[in-house]
Amino acid sequence: MLLSKRELPILIVNLIYIPVFTVIALSRTNYEFLLYVGVILVVATWIIWKQRSVQFDRPILWGLTIWGLLHMAGGNIHVHSDVLYSLQLIPLVSEPFYILRYDQVVHTFGFGVVTLVGYHVLRSYLREPVQQWWALALLIVLIGSGVGAINEIVEFLAVLTVPETGVGGYHNTMLDLVFNLIGGLAAMGLITRQRRAVPSTPATRPGP
Repeated sequence: MLLSKRELPILIVNLIYIPVFTVIALSRTNYEFLLYVGVILVVATWIIWKQRSVQFDRPILWGLTIWGLLHMAGGNIHVHSDVLYSLQLIPLVSEPFYILRYDQVVHTFGFGVVTLVGYHVLRSYLREPVQQWWALALLIVLIGSGVGAINEIVEFLAVLTVPETGVGGYHNTMLDLVFNLIGGLAAMGLITRQRRAVPSTPATRPGP
C-alpha cells in the first residue's frame, strides 16, 4: 500500500471534503476554486505516490489536509453575503488592510505547514550536527515564502483567466506575503525548539 493504516483517516477526510467543495463550486460556477481543486488534487496525488519514500509524518499530512479544507471553505462558504475569506475575525486594523481576516489566518497556517514540509524534505540531506543552523533556518523560511509567492502567481493566473475572482488587489497580495512569512517564522520557531529538545542524529538520504 502507498499509505499505511494510520494514514488512511487523512486520506478519507480528503476524499470527503474535496468532492463536496467541488460540487459546491460547480453549482455556483465558482471557476476560480475549481482551479484550486485541480492544484490540490495534483499535490495530493504526488504526496500519496511519494509517501513511502518521502515519509511525511502525520502532523504534516494533517496540516496539509486542514489547510486544503480551510481554503476550500474560505472560498465557497458565505457569511454575511460574502465569502468566508473576507470575514474580519478580529478588527485590529481597518481600511484598507482589514486585519485580522480569515484569509490571513489561513495564509499563516498554510505556509507555516509548507515551511515544515520544506524542512522535512531537506532534513534527510543534512549533515548533522548542523554548524550554522540559523543560516539554514533562513533558507527554509525562504522556501516557505517562495512557495507562497508561487501561490500568488496562481492567483494572478486566476485573475487573468476567470471573469470574477475574490483574489483582491495589491494590498491583499502584499498582506498575503506578509502572513506567509509570519507562518514560516512561526514554523521555524517550532522546528528550532524541537531540534534543541532532541539530540541530532545523522540523517539518511531518501530513496527515489
